[in-house]
Amino acid sequence: MLDLRPSCECCDRNLPPESPDAMICTFECTFCRDCVAGPLKGVCPNCGGNFVPRPIRPADKLARFPASTKRVFKPEGCGA
Repeated sequence: MLDLRPSCECCDRNLPPESPDAMICTFECTFCRDCVAGPLKGVCPNCGGNFVPRPIRPADKLARFPASTKRVFKPEGCGA
C-alpha cells in the first residue's frame, strides 16, 4: 500500500491524499508537479527513476488506510 506522503520533498508543498499534483517514483519518493517539471526535469534525485501521478485513494478508504503524516523535506535543495 502506498504511503501517500503529505508533502513535496523539494519545496515542502502540502500534497493531501486527494491532490492531483502529487508525483511519485518507483520508491514512492513524492514531489509536486511543479518541482518534477522544473528543477528535477522529470528525474528523481534519489533513485534516478521517472515519475508518474500518484494515485488518489478513495475517500471511503482513507479512514481505514490513512495517508502518511511523515514529511520528507530536503532543505539543501533537490535539483537533479
